[in-house]
Amino acid sequence: MKIRVHHLLCIQGFQGYGYSKNFINNMANVIQKIKENSDLKMKLITGCDIICSHCPYNKKGKCSKNKNSEKKLKKFEKDILMKIGVEENEKIKVSDFLNFFNEKLKNYSKEICNDCEWKEKCLWFIS
Repeated sequence: MKIRVHHLLCIQGFQGYGYSKNFINNMANVIQKIKENSDLKMKLITGCDIICSHCPYNKKGKCSKNKNSEKKLKKFEKDILMKIGVEENEKIKVSDFLNFFNEKLKNYSKEICNDCEWKEKCLWFIS
């Protein structure tokens, strides 16, 4: 499963809010699939993924929410990869990775999620 880097945060903080009903249902399905299969391998990417596939801002595989959304997201995600010491396109088993990911990023939550519109509702951010 290909997962956009910042979606590893969103998956953990998700509470049923989103851009559309389709998006919310898809996010819930992806999270359920991850929970049911701890041996599932994820390929970390800095582009549109399975979650983006149901986002109303996904236009031809790019985020079009704002003028510079796609460029900003790619830089943001490359910064996260650098902080955790993982390469883009690396394949990682979900069960091995989430704790590692959280441990590496716990001191950066305010910096990482500062611009996120969902941060006040996100379990990962508020925890």
